[in-house]
Amino acid sequence: MIRTIKSAGGGFAESGQTGVTATVQALLAKVEKGGDRAVRELSNRFDKFDRDSYRLTKAEIDHCVDTLTHREREDLDFAQDQIRKFAEAQRATLLDLEIETLPGVILGHRNVSIQNVGCYVPGGKYPLLASAHMTVLTARVAGCERVITCAPPFQGRIAEKIVAAQALAGADEIYCLGGVQAIAAMAYGTETIAPVDMLAGPGNAYVAEAKRLLFGKVGIDLFAGPTETLIIADDSVDGELVATDLLGQAEHGVNSPAVLITNSEKLARNTLAEIERLLSMLPTAPIAAKAWLDFGEIILCETPEEMVAEADRIASEHVQVMTRDPDHFLQNMKNYGALFLGARTNVSFGDKVIGTNHTLPTGGAARYTGGLWVGKFLKTCTYQRIETDEASALIGQYASRLSIMEGFAGHAEQSNIRVRRYGGRNVAYASAAEPF
Repeated sequence: MIRTIKSAGGGFAESGQTGVTATVQALLAKVEKGGDRAVRELSNRFDKFDRDSYRLTKAEIDHCVDTLTHREREDLDFAQDQIRKFAEAQRATLLDLEIETLPGVILGHRNVSIQNVGCYVPGGKYPLLASAHMTVLTARVAGCERVITCAPPFQGRIAEKIVAAQALAGADEIYCLGGVQAIAAMAYGTETIAPVDMLAGPGNAYVAEAKRLLFGKVGIDLFAGPTETLIIADDSVDGELVATDLLGQAEHGVNSPAVLITNSEKLARNTLAEIERLLSMLPTAPIAAKAWLDFGEIILCETPEEMVAEADRIASEHVQVMTRDPDHFLQNMKNYGALFLGARTNVSFGDKVIGTNHTLPTGGAARYTGGLWVGKFLKTCTYQRIETDEASALIGQYASRLSIMEGFAGHAEQSNIRVRRYGGRNVAYASAAEPF
């Protein structure tokens, strides 16, 4: 029997709520019509940041890289090495294919990289330089020809560490530009910014809504909402560890869900007490405490099967498993953005450095998609070739009859003309070819 020890006090905020949608629609239209002038106006309005050109010069980019301490540069290099290694390993699994399905009939596919990609790196509340690795670097491994990136100013100035991360990841163009105006500029293009084919990267509710509204004009990585974390734990771990990991993700924002599923009531109660204790000293407690109050949950299950079922129902972005047998959840869970197996790892490792991508599905989207990875920047495009007259006539007779069944006379004639020319058969115009 499943019981709730702590319920969420609030509700999930929809990224497409009327007020946000109307505001974003107006801002997108303004940039689409006004180009660079509108971008500058909005950057002044929202970020108090004014430039003739928001593209950073090579000298500005080099300066940002040079401001890194030796330790900071080594840490960034280490993180990017891990992310690059895993992305390259993933890319190696995506093979082109060619097969002869019938004598003379060749079918295949190629994995073709998207040409122009725009990556957004959020930095309003926190300078999330890790998002530069996850987007820019992954697109680079995929082989994208042009990768541009935008990040807002931080506290009124160029966010130097974000720019350094963007540059080290291999961005071709770097813009100090944030919010909806950055997303719109990359999607629509302006007088000085060539448009992209795909947008990637997380952002606030307005950025997420801009991506949602632009989907179709450009591709997007996924619909992203507030950060979510789910911990599955048994009594092999203690409340301090669980509470630390819940609050570590709750500090992302006041609407970030943090959920514990456990089969130990003792652990559940201990975790509640530890959360109260840790909130008394956590520097980001005002945010984390609000998130825990409104979106925190503790669910008590009796069996591992119930724990799996509850976790799949929630379909969380991050699922951290701290049990005696974490592989049980690896083998049986179906709905999650990323799994973190065992007490030795945690979501923060994935957010910053371990190598898997941290741009993941939220709001239940893990039921139907995974997160950002090198494959998101590739199109699997098919091709076909027929190498003999006999094969063309054989396929043609079937296509002719199937087209007539559907009422498509023009389609039938595309087949019939080849049956006549390559098969030497007389087929009445706009009629079904007879079997050979």
